[in-house]
Amino acid sequence: MSRNYLQAAVEIAQEAGKILIEAFSGPLDIRYKGDEVDLVTQADKRSEQFIVSRLNEYFPGHAITAEEGTGQDTASAFRWHVDPLDGTTNFAHHYPCFCVSIALAERDTLLAGAIFNPYYNELYTAARGEGAAFNGRKIAVSKVPTLSTSLLCTGFPVRNRRISPNLQYYGEFTQRTHGVRRDGSAALDLACVASGRFDGFWEFGLNKWDVAAGVLLIEEAGGKVSDFAGEPYQLGAPVILASNGLIHEEMRQVAWEISRRAPAPGSR
Repeated sequence: MSRNYLQAAVEIAQEAGKILIEAFSGPLDIRYKGDEVDLVTQADKRSEQFIVSRLNEYFPGHAITAEEGTGQDTASAFRWHVDPLDGTTNFAHHYPCFCVSIALAERDTLLAGAIFNPYYNELYTAARGEGAAFNGRKIAVSKVPTLSTSLLCTGFPVRNRRISPNLQYYGEFTQRTHGVRRDGSAALDLACVASGRFDGFWEFGLNKWDVAAGVLLIEEAGGKVSDFAGEPYQLGAPVILASNGLIHEEMRQVAWEISRRAPAPGSR
């Protein structure tokens, strides 16, 4: 059954990707959500409207949580987590690091996920118990064994940047690794950990739709996802730590040490 859900997620993500590429190639209609930092484009809205309508068509009665608010709550145990355009700021500046992210959970269990970067035609997929794939080929996390030889990624919030603790983590991890990248799309960051491009990832304050598909990808690719205390990650938790598994404990120890000096939301 997960395979059928995944097939639907892939089809819908690829069609939504066409909407984004069409908008990306022309002048962008940019608006703001509440303040001058948090962007939203008409492409976000058009992509989400398409995704939600297609999910309703294929799976009537399923609950849907979507970033721009057009989802629905139902009594169903099945819930889709939809980010119609992850990396909106990149998109608005014509930086081609953005994607569509769609995942399905049955209560607390992720069943299927798809992340699609339409600019590069890169598709990441995962189904519970069936592994993860990149453009149809099976993927696995990296085999980098130590934090000192790793390449990490992270992100910074669009809101309340001044009170985010992440600059301290960014500096510390930069000193202890081959480097830290910040590409502006949490979904793609997680997908890149799953495929071995990055060895680890951490971030604060992410929403369920930001991470649902990426968390499943990493788990199915053999990696690990937790909070800073090492407890299993719960969707929507204040902090997320993801890795190839081999460097996870080193990353966790560093993050925990920093959190004791600069407490992060939910880190204690």
